[in-house]
Amino acid sequence: MLLFCPCCANILTVSAHPETGRNRLECRTCPYEYAISTPLFSRREFARKEKEDVFGGPGAWDNAQKTKVQCPTEGCDGGEAAFFQVQIRSADEPMTSFFKCMTCGNRWREN
Repeated sequence: MLLFCPCCANILTVSAHPETGRNRLECRTCPYEYAISTPLFSRREFARKEKEDVFGGPGAWDNAQKTKVQCPTEGCDGGEAAFFQVQIRSADEPMTSFFKCMTCGNRWREN
């Protein structure tokens, strides 16, 4: 929660009073100050967003091109994977290939 000075509308900062040592809200541009007498506490819970599939959801891999490549997952003998190529780095760098194993569903990328 932000509090603002009623005199000049600048933000108030928390500081200790030089003589008493008690906390106060003070304006740094004018002489306004407000002694804090009661504890102030607030908490806000934020709802987490669901992660979106950057390739357009579960059906996006169905129409992807397929290639013969060995899956890097141990125990998977899959030899075919769907792939997309995306330019995620600068234009003079090669495209990044994203793969999904057609056997186990593992995803990996190669630069």
